[in-house]
Amino acid sequence: MARTDMDSDARIAELEAELAALRREMQDLTYVVGHDLRAPLRHIVSFAQLVKEDAGPQLSSEVQGFLDTITVSAQNLTQMLDALLELSRVGTVPLQPVQVSLQALVQEVTNDLTALHPTRQLKWQIADDLPTWLADPVLLRGALKQTLGNAVKFTAKKDVAVISIRTIPDGQHLVLEIADNGAGFNPAMQSKLLQPFQRLHHVREFPGLGMGLALARKSIERMGGGIRIEGQLDAGCRVILTLPLQLT
Repeated sequence: MARTDMDSDARIAELEAELAALRREMQDLTYVVGHDLRAPLRHIVSFAQLVKEDAGPQLSSEVQGFLDTITVSAQNLTQMLDALLELSRVGTVPLQPVQVSLQALVQEVTNDLTALHPTRQLKWQIADDLPTWLADPVLLRGALKQTLGNAVKFTAKKDVAVISIRTIPDGQHLVLEIADNGAGFNPAMQSKLLQPFQRLHHVREFPGLGMGLALARKSIERMGGGIRIEGQLDAGCRVILTLPLQLT
């Protein structure tokens, strides 16, 4: 029995070392790809702007429109690249679990969002009994920033956005519910919500890349938790984040 336990421990250590090596390789690849793709995108934007500035008077309005399209498209690609790099980073960053005051963290994130939207009427309904929990503070903050930011975005057409944050009793998990009175979504499209670059509303209605919930999902799953979303079109949305008692 002792020999079997030793063999098991050795195999676990071997697998952990392999996983750490794979994470380092992914981080290196992410850095190289990010650097190599950013440079040509910057050149596209710069040269399109130079052409418009230097030759603008000689160009037709149609050609100037083409140059604007080139610039905007390259800028959009840069944003998509940044989002993909962030998704990769979240999936490979080593966990650093500590006891996190959820009350303080939620207050911090909501204060930041309120400051970012000074013309909005944001009514935060934050439960006063949010617990302290073992979590990676950077990943948890990122997940809250994305989910709460999503709630702010999709309540933009409301005179008053009502966004509530509370925990649901569960003996073995932290279950955090974020609910809003926003645009909601068609439940038939629910499976797409947590995938990268998925938008269920037209970009003219609600701008964005469709990466927020995918990033939140990656952050929560990185800590061994889960995320699910419920909602109805024009009837708001509920996001439920679940974290285990012990991080994996």
